[in-house]
Amino acid sequence: MNPLKSGTLDLALLAALQDQPRYGLDILKHVNDRSGGLFDLREGSLYPALHRLVKAGWIESDWQPSDRGGAPRKVYRLTEDGREALHTKRQEWQTLRGALDALLIRALLFSALPRRSA
Repeated sequence: MNPLKSGTLDLALLAALQDQPRYGLDILKHVNDRSGGLFDLREGSLYPALHRLVKAGWIESDWQPSDRGGAPRKVYRLTEDGREALHTKRQEWQTLRGALDALLIRALLFSALPRRSA
């Protein structure tokens, strides 16, 4: 299962932009590297998601010259609304994670109990 398909893509992209503006392939590399390869984000998922976040007003973009002398790159950065969205999505993630941890710990505790024979 690709975890990005289960609703975490927006959070991952917003988090990738929290410290600095990045161009598309840099965002892709950052997300893939920071996830230890767990997320296999590809261009076919990245650019539609970035477009959606621009449309939502959470990020903005502009063209900047390449630092390597090549073609200009579209650089994305968080807007103030994007910072608020990141904060909200982080809180939602922490709530979900807490609920799942509670379920998993409970299941672990019950599985460690000796089973009664019927």
